[in-house]
Amino acid sequence: MGKKKIAILGAALFQAPAIAKAKEMGLETHVFAWKTGDMGEKMADFFYPISIRDKDEILEECRRIGIDGITSIASDLAMETVNYVAEKMGLPGNSIEATRISTNKHWMREAFEKNGDPSPRSILVDSATDIDEIDLEFPLIVKPTDRSGSRGVHKVHDKRQLRDAIVRAREYSFENKAVVEEFVEGDEYSIEYISFEGRHYFLAVTQKMTTGAPFFIETGHREPAPIPPETEEAIKKICEHALDTLQLNYGAAHIELKVDGDRIRLIEIGGRMGGDFIGSDLVELSTGYDFVKGVIDVAMGNAPEVPSELKRDKAGVNFIFNAEDVAAYEEFKKEHPGTILKEHIDSDLSDVVTDSSNRHGYYIFKF
Repeated sequence: MGKKKIAILGAALFQAPAIAKAKEMGLETHVFAWKTGDMGEKMADFFYPISIRDKDEILEECRRIGIDGITSIASDLAMETVNYVAEKMGLPGNSIEATRISTNKHWMREAFEKNGDPSPRSILVDSATDIDEIDLEFPLIVKPTDRSGSRGVHKVHDKRQLRDAIVRAREYSFENKAVVEEFVEGDEYSIEYISFEGRHYFLAVTQKMTTGAPFFIETGHREPAPIPPETEEAIKKICEHALDTLQLNYGAAHIELKVDGDRIRLIEIGGRMGGDFIGSDLVELSTGYDFVKGVIDVAMGNAPEVPSELKRDKAGVNFIFNAEDVAAYEEFKKEHPGTILKEHIDSDLSDVVTDSSNRHGYYIFKF
């Protein structure tokens, strides 16, 4: 009997751990992505230069190959195709309806409101919206309905800024729509879960650091987040209810929320592993649990082997925006020798960072 076959969508840096882990697990890897010379193209056993948005073409190819599972990590866009192919082929994955809700910020807010999950008030805006009729109090957050990675996100304080931010957010959106939301005060955290057959396994709470207003680009992450045990338990209860609301029964989930005293409000949930090296690196460094392997196990129809007690080691990642960050990196290396495990810094730092996709590098560390 030959090797079992797994399809992986995406070939860039954040997908490389999934390809490497699948091969380590003895699976035959079939990778789909635009051909751009990314590392995953060379790592894959078989590479197909097909856009991850071409659902039907990938489905046809996966049927021809006879795959046993399909996955992707850290990409909302990829998960639409992953779950489409999985449902059509009878493989483990979330439903097309669950994908629709969890990849669109407007539909997600509607589901939260209907099911009593705590989240900000939100209004959908498109070309027909009269901005003067938006009845939310400033400051507000404007976002594209269907993008991640801080793309097109803007905090605004008046009507003029609101109009400009809506135009910008709609330009980023695939469906040319945006949401205008209440600005939620509090500290930002992300929570990682893995689910199988509707059972949710908690993995980690990550402290999130950003540039702040107006763009909120992530500057770094820390695990485990320094929060009291009672806050962590409250977070778990809210997250697991919300995962049921969104019908995310299989695979990884990345939940972003804010905590202000004893008030917790959901910002958004992605039915995939957290990006920015959270899922691919920090969870395992902090907890000892191989999250990437768990995601592949679920895709192949196997329950994840999550220990009842997870470690709580300290791990983190810092991102490079400019020369000051490079200087801080050099100082970090001197003060904490041997703690940096992975690093990359661009030689050219001249471009201004506008979202998480064009930061100039990173370094991952563990204490």
